[in-house]
Amino acid sequence: MIKEYSQILHDFFTYYKNEEVAISMKKYMKGHFEYFGIRSPERKMLTKEFFKEYGIPERAELDKVIREIWSFDEREMHYVAIDIMDKYKKSIIEEDIVLIEHMAVNKSWWDTIDFLSSKLSGNYFKKYPENIKKITGDWIISDNFWLNRMALLFQLKYKDEINENLLYNYILKCRDSKEFFIRKAIGWVLREYSKTNRESVIDFVNENELSPLSKREALKWLEQR
Repeated sequence: MIKEYSQILHDFFTYYKNEEVAISMKKYMKGHFEYFGIRSPERKMLTKEFFKEYGIPERAELDKVIREIWSFDEREMHYVAIDIMDKYKKSIIEEDIVLIEHMAVNKSWWDTIDFLSSKLSGNYFKKYPENIKKITGDWIISDNFWLNRMALLFQLKYKDEINENLLYNYILKCRDSKEFFIRKAIGWVLREYSKTNRESVIDFVNENELSPLSKREALKWLEQR
C-alpha cells in the first residue's frame, strides 16, 4: 500500500524526534500539545528538505491532506500544514474558508491562530470581500473565543485599507471579555492601526472603556514615539 503524504511526513519527523526537547516544548505550551522535539530552525530546514523531496500536495488534494496532517498530535505537524497553506495563499479559493475554520477550531492555540487570522484569513477576505460581513460576523459572536480573535485580527495587516467601522464595532462587541487572548488581540490590532491612524485610535481608546491590558497594548507604540 502506498503511504499517504501525511503519514510520510509524520514518519520523516519521527526520525528526528528528541524526547528531552519535546518535554521542554510541551511545558512551554502549557501541555496543550505533543511534540517531536524539533526546534524551529531545525524544523524549517527539515520542512524545506521534505518539500524538496516530496513536493507539496496538489491543489485538488489540499483540503484532504491538510485535515490529515492537522489530525496528528504533534505540533510540528500543524506548523507544516500552515507552511503548505502559506504556499497556496495567493491561489486561495472561496471554499478554503471552511478549511481555515476547521484549523482554527481544532488544535487551537495562539501560535496557529495568529497565522490563520492575520495572514491566511486576511488574504482570503481581500480576495473575497463580499464574504467579510457574513463570515466574520459569525466569528465575532461565536462561543469559540478563537474565532472571536480571528474576527479581530484578520485586518491586522490592512493598514490604510482597514474597515475602521467594522474593527471598532467588533472590539466593542467583545471588550468585556475576560479572556486574555481577546483582550490582547484588541490591544494588538489597535496598536497596529495606530501606526496608520494614530488620532483615530487615541480617540477610540479615550472614548471607550477597554480593559487595562487592551488599553496598554493599544497605546504602546504611540508612547514610544
